[in-house]
Amino acid sequence: MSSSSPNNLLPTGQPRIDHLEMRGIVKRFPGVLAADHIDFDVRAGEVHALLGENGAGKSTLMKILYGLYSPNEGEILLNGQPVSIHSPSDAIALGIGMIHQHFMLVPSLTVAENVALGLKSSRGLLLDLDVVSERIVQLSKIYGLHVEPDMPVWQLAVGERQRVEILKALYRGAALLILDEPTAVLTPQEVEEFFATLNQMVEDGHALIFISHKLHEVLAISHRITVLRDGKLVGSVPTREATKQSLARMMVGREVLMEYKVREAEIGKPLLRIEGLRAQSDRGTEALRGVSLEVRSGEILGLAGVSGNGQRELAEAIFGLRPVTGGKVFIEEQDVTGKPPSVLNRLGMSYIPEERMVDGVIRDFTVAENLILQTHADPPLARNVFLNRRAIARRCAELIKNFDIRTPNQETPIKSLSGGNIQKLVLARELARTPRVLIAAQPTRGVDIGATEYIHQRLLDQRTAGTATLLISEDLDEILALADRIAVIYEGQIVGIVDREDADVERLGLMMAGVQGEAAAS
Repeated sequence: MSSSSPNNLLPTGQPRIDHLEMRGIVKRFPGVLAADHIDFDVRAGEVHALLGENGAGKSTLMKILYGLYSPNEGEILLNGQPVSIHSPSDAIALGIGMIHQHFMLVPSLTVAENVALGLKSSRGLLLDLDVVSERIVQLSKIYGLHVEPDMPVWQLAVGERQRVEILKALYRGAALLILDEPTAVLTPQEVEEFFATLNQMVEDGHALIFISHKLHEVLAISHRITVLRDGKLVGSVPTREATKQSLARMMVGREVLMEYKVREAEIGKPLLRIEGLRAQSDRGTEALRGVSLEVRSGEILGLAGVSGNGQRELAEAIFGLRPVTGGKVFIEEQDVTGKPPSVLNRLGMSYIPEERMVDGVIRDFTVAENLILQTHADPPLARNVFLNRRAIARRCAELIKNFDIRTPNQETPIKSLSGGNIQKLVLARELARTPRVLIAAQPTRGVDIGATEYIHQRLLDQRTAGTATLLISEDLDEILALADRIAVIYEGQIVGIVDREDADVERLGLMMAGVQGEAAAS
């Protein structure tokens, strides 16, 4: 994997970073030791993957490398020489670039304008977008990053926008790239193209740091893997010696169930039926364009799709949180279109929202207060207009135990809990009502691998109990592991529904990219 370029230069003309080393990095925040004497390094011509649960220290370490944080202790060496990185400008000057999970692009500007943004023009006060465009074309040819320099970013597909982010970094002379969850919004086909680009960059001598929670991708693209846990270095292993199971064990500190034996469940009649549903986005455009689905008792129907194709609007329209402009929603034979959540709760529907901190909990309330948000006025939690504190304490203690919510006590503010424990609290509250219909929107987004395993088991328990579950997820592995049938949504329409036995990543990826179900199957 050595570079074919002479004089230790990349094909872009910039010098390579042969070896970058972080030694004994320590970062303290008030009450938290986020990085505890961590060693990490990356070499030219390799992909070094960085793994760990939420809060393990991955982001802290990379923000130090990119100049967003300053370490309390430790040093960074570039090609054997100590360097100081106090800002992203320092990092970029040293040849270090970062591709963020959420793209840092201005939609109304063209590709060339986004690449040139913040840089000095070669013509002083005059724009040099023609020079920028020419350089973009050169870089595109070298790395197969095909985009039109004069195309407005808002007209680009998600995969193309990511290419622009990479071109921005390469244009600024990045020899080392930090890739933070770079495949989170890509279809399987776009992931393949993206990995081909990364492999080309590695062959040409770039050093790449790859952060992801998708273990199969880490195993597919990396050469070495380093795992962090609780701010400490657990270990580094060559990828050829690693497995999903061994990596999960390093991340969590125990064995983790990676595959689920789906228990037999009796598939019954449709409990949730959606007919021609239409709704608008927050920007006033049509987000749902005639969605029709049905979910049966004892079934998990997975809804797959790239982010932003109407998933959030569908969940909110079903649960009465977004106005419906057309179509109907039924629980069994009862028309519940536009009914408020309180009515839907009484009719047996529960909802795990996509944004748990916005729609799932009240940040300044305690654990107990959040657990009884929807039932505080019901006996035995209330006597007439008064709360029954003892009954509330008993109910909350039971839920905390049954759903393994790690909290100091019931009176702890919810904002003090980890993301995984907040999600388990939402799950506990919604499942405690033994729902007939469950809408689970991105139930494991941003959740540790251990909590993900627990949530998956609970969803399968609901299936066995006869609940009709609509599982909305952008994680194709999650849907393939749990769903009985899989529907794919693209630009607010269902483009196909397949049984799990007939589903594969390639077929679903084509459908997620807008290819109709019939064409994808051929």
